[in-house]
This record gives sequence, C-alpha cells and structure tokens, in this order.
Amino acid sequence: MIASLLMVVGGFSLLTLSLCSSRSPQPTLDNSTVDSLDLDRYTGVWYEIVRKPHFFEKGMTHVKTTYTLLPDGKIEVRNEGIKKGKTKVTKGKARTTDVPGQLKVTFFVFPAEYNIMELAPDYSYSVVGGSGDGYLWILSRTPTMDPTLLEGIYSRLEKRGYDLSDIIVVEQE
Repeated sequence: MIASLLMVVGGFSLLTLSLCSSRSPQPTLDNSTVDSLDLDRYTGVWYEIVRKPHFFEKGMTHVKTTYTLLPDGKIEVRNEGIKKGKTKVTKGKARTTDVPGQLKVTFFVFPAEYNIMELAPDYSYSVVGGSGDGYLWILSRTPTMDPTLLEGIYSRLEKRGYDLSDIIVVEQE
C-alpha cells in the first residue's frame, strides 16, 4: 500500500515537473532606467494617466503626484486622488540612488524602487516602474495624453516584458 502510494505521488510529481518545464519561459523584464535625470526639471505636478492595479490606489480617480525638492536633497512626494467622493492625500519621501534615473521612495516605512524608464526630452511625460512588473505608471504634465503617444509607450513597455492586460486608465476629467 505504501509503495503504491509512493509510486502515485512520485508519478504525479514527475508529471507536474514535466508540465512546468514545458511551459514557455516568461519574458525577461527590462525595467532599466533613463541615463540621466534633472531633479529640478522632474519636480512639480504629474498626472497619473495609466497604472497597474494595487491596493493603495484602488478605486482612486483624478490622481496626481507633486514632487518637491527639499533643502536636504530629498524629495517630498505628495500623492492625491479622489476616492468615494473624498480627496485622499498620502505623503512620502524620495531620494536618489547610485543608479541614474532611479529613486527610492518611502511611504510610511516601506521603501520601494522608483525606476524612471522613459522620460520625454521636454519632461512632458514619464514612464515609471518598480523592481518587478507589478508597479507601473505612465505620468504626464497634463491630465490627458495623445492616444498615439500612449500607444507607442504601450508598445515599448510590451517589448520590455510588461503585461498590460490589467492596466487602469485613470479618470482625470
């Protein structure tokens, strides 16, 4: 009886391993950052155009973030949006890292990578990701973006390995 059970479990394990190894490999995520970042130009108001879903912005619309350079070189990050008819505000801090185009952003006590992966030469839009594919934002200096520009960004993000099937287009107007 025990030998039969071991054979069934062993066979099931081999089948499971076989199925897992025959799956096509997941594309490698490219969340590399821009080569340089002018913090003075990056500060100011950014409107959230698109985001990946996550609990801390669930149900929020009219989301915008204001970055303010502080005297100590850190950056104040002020996120605000509307949820259930009320304005919600969350403040955090960011600092630069040794990686150009990367910030470490901390809300409450949780630091996270903030990788500026794409930035318009005139700083009119920014594409930001985290250390994995679960965090992604497309930000703009204006509440709307040209649909053709947005489609180009989507295409480049897919080439980077991002799954865009669950993105949220943020209501701004």
